[in-house]
Amino acid sequence: MASRRDFLKASAVVGAAGAMGFRRAPQTPTPTPLQRPVKGMDAPTVGKAATSLNILILGGTGFTGPQQVNYALARGHKVTLLNRNRTRPDLFKGKVDQLIGDLSGDVSALAGKSFDAVLDIPTTYPFWVRNVGQHLKGRVKQYVFISTISVYASNANAGEDETGKTMPLPAGLDPYALAPVGNNYGPLKAYSEQEVEKTYPGAALIIRPGLIVGPLDRSDRFTYWPSRIDRGGEVLAPGDPNDPVQIIDARDLAEWTIRMIEKRATGVFNATGPDKPMSMAEMLYGIKGVTTAGAQFTWVPADFLRAQKVQQWRDMPVWIAPGPTSNGFSRRNVSKAVAAGLTYRPLAETARDTLEWHKTRPAAEQEALAAGKIAGMAAAREAEVLAAWKAR
Repeated sequence: MASRRDFLKASAVVGAAGAMGFRRAPQTPTPTPLQRPVKGMDAPTVGKAATSLNILILGGTGFTGPQQVNYALARGHKVTLLNRNRTRPDLFKGKVDQLIGDLSGDVSALAGKSFDAVLDIPTTYPFWVRNVGQHLKGRVKQYVFISTISVYASNANAGEDETGKTMPLPAGLDPYALAPVGNNYGPLKAYSEQEVEKTYPGAALIIRPGLIVGPLDRSDRFTYWPSRIDRGGEVLAPGDPNDPVQIIDARDLAEWTIRMIEKRATGVFNATGPDKPMSMAEMLYGIKGVTTAGAQFTWVPADFLRAQKVQQWRDMPVWIAPGPTSNGFSRRNVSKAVAAGLTYRPLAETARDTLEWHKTRPAAEQEALAAGKIAGMAAAREAEVLAAWKAR
C-alpha cells in the first residue's frame, strides 16, 4: 500500500515529468528533527490576525508544511497536525496539538473533532480526501486543498487561467485505489479536487501551485541551479535565454495560503510566479548575483540538447522548451491570486536561502545533487555536452 512518503518521492510535479525522465528520490533515512531553525525556515515576525482560528494541517513537517505551520503560529492561530510523526518527529512539540494518523489507513484521531479550517498539503489520492471526510464532513468551515497546475489537460496556450479543462481519469482507473501513482499524478489530483468540492460544498479553496522552491526542498529541482552556479566555471544553460520559467518560493505560498484561510476564501487559484514574466536568463543571472563564484553561462539550443539526450526538467531543472504542446507550461495566468494578495519575495532571497540551506544538508544529499542522481547533471556529463556543442 502506498504511503505519503512513497508518493512524494515517486511523483513528479507535473504530469509530463515521468516522460521527461524525472527520477525517483533516493531512499534516504527519515530526517532527524531540526535542532534549530534552518535558513529560510525561521518563524516569521508578523502581526497577529484579527481572529484566532483553529486550523488542522494534514502533514506539516515536510517541505512546505513547516513554513505554513510557522506562519500560522506567528499569526496567533491554534494549529493541530495530523501525520504519522515520522518526518522530523515532534518538530513542533509544545507548539501544536499532534494527532497520529495515516491518510492511507487509520485517521480515527479526527473523530468528533471540529475545526475552522483544514489545510490539506499532501493529498494526491481521492481516497485520502474521503478517508478524512468520514470524520470531518460537516465539521469544518473551510477546506483548503493544495493541488497543482499539473491538473490541466493542456499546456498548449500561454496565459490560460483557472477555467482551463482538467485531466480526466484514465479509463479503468479506480479513483479510490491506492495503486502506484505513475503518470496519473495530474488526473488523481484533479479528481481529488472534485472530491473536496463534493465533500465540503461551498467551503472549498483549491490552490494550484507551480514548481515550489526554496529551503527544505529535497527534490533538487531548483536547488541544482544555486548549487551549480556557486561552483563557478562554465555552466550549461538550456535553450534560449528568453525561454519562460515560473517558480514560487514555498514561504510565499505558505504565507498567502494562511492569509486566504483568514479571509475564508473559496474557489480555485493558480499559485505560481512571479507576478511578471521571468526568463531563464533572468533566473540564472539572478541566482549568480548572490554568489561570488564568477560562473559563465553557455547557452545550448533545445534541439541540440535533445540530440544529446539531455532531458528538460530533469537534467535541466525548471526549464521546459516552448513548443506546440508546452507554450503555456511556464506561462500560467496568476492574476487572480495576485489580486487576492499573493506576493513574491525577491529571487535573490530565495536563491541565497536555498544555497545556505543546501550547505547544511547531510553529506549524502549534497553528494547526490552533485552527481545528478535526482535532478540536474553531474559535472562530467555537463562538460561532455559542452564539449560536443563546441565541436559541432
